[in-house]
Amino acid sequence: MASTKALFQTFNCENLTLPNRTVMAPMTRGFSPDNIPGEDVAAYYRRRAENEVGLIVTEGTGINHPASVSGASIPVFHGEAALKGWENVVKEVHSVGGKIVPQLWHVGMTRSKGDLPNEEALPVGPSGLSLDGEKVTEPLSEEEVGQLVEAYAQAAADAKRIGFDGIELHGAHGYLIDQFFWEQTNKRTDRYGGDLVGRTRFAVEIIEACRREVGPDFPIIFRFSQWKMNDFKAKLATTPDELERFLQPLVEAGVDIFHCSTRRFWEPEFEGSDLNLAGWTKKLTGKPVISVGSVGLDGEFTSFAGAETTSLDGLIEKVENEEFDLVAIGRSLLMDPEWVKKVHDGRENDLLAFDKESLKKLT
Repeated sequence: MASTKALFQTFNCENLTLPNRTVMAPMTRGFSPDNIPGEDVAAYYRRRAENEVGLIVTEGTGINHPASVSGASIPVFHGEAALKGWENVVKEVHSVGGKIVPQLWHVGMTRSKGDLPNEEALPVGPSGLSLDGEKVTEPLSEEEVGQLVEAYAQAAADAKRIGFDGIELHGAHGYLIDQFFWEQTNKRTDRYGGDLVGRTRFAVEIIEACRREVGPDFPIIFRFSQWKMNDFKAKLATTPDELERFLQPLVEAGVDIFHCSTRRFWEPEFEGSDLNLAGWTKKLTGKPVISVGSVGLDGEFTSFAGAETTSLDGLIEKVENEEFDLVAIGRSLLMDPEWVKKVHDGRENDLLAFDKESLKKLT
């Protein structure tokens, strides 16, 4: 294995200092009964922090809206009990010197009618369309859009109040914010629709509202993707120029770090350049970026089958070339809390292959 020195340089940005360049990717676990994270969730995150993960991004956690999540064991980020649970998570992670941000989430139209925890709550989206373009519910009114913006802002304020080190807004994978970005699910003709820049308006208002609540020095990370849960080949931007037009309003609204979600970090985003989505985002915005996608494994997450370990040399080369600043690790860290420490110690042969059985428990 090539020298991992580049992965273990400190990182500094907007009042966020990390001991190295590793990030625990957000992964839905569904081990929070009644939507409240308990002691086992806190211990799960703590184990990664005490094994040298630079920054933890929590699993997606629902904002204060009745249709924000679909499931009674997915955590939420509102109400006294859930926030107390998250406060305990922060305490445990900080007690071993870790840094952690919550991923603030609304699933939008990926929710099915009748889903728990609020069976009566209908799924909501910009145009009431499923990811396949089928009409399911009525479009959100402008008043309802405003209420959603405020729910994100309240979650950001609560995150700062209970001690988190920043927030991540989930704007990827075909969930609510991304449904506003994507032409297939956003057919609006008001200020929240239109062309690619017009479709960023909802996200811009969320970022601005969160920034008002948390002040200028609290890090806001924004996660976005080209691909959607139902369409791995979907593209918001087909050229670097389009990507720049899409990103600029988000930069101006106040994003500090972009988390650029791809399925395979080594794949170029556009023809004619080896840069991946994170690499292009950094080049076009000048902002720090997180790259992600099958780090350390030879199989994609989408099938959730097993995957073998693979060389980190290509990843390290991209970090050395400063194509991206931070590296998010998903399944490898889900499987093995000690993954980062093993890499740091040069114990490549001790890294564990991914076994889908690991999805069934918090380890």
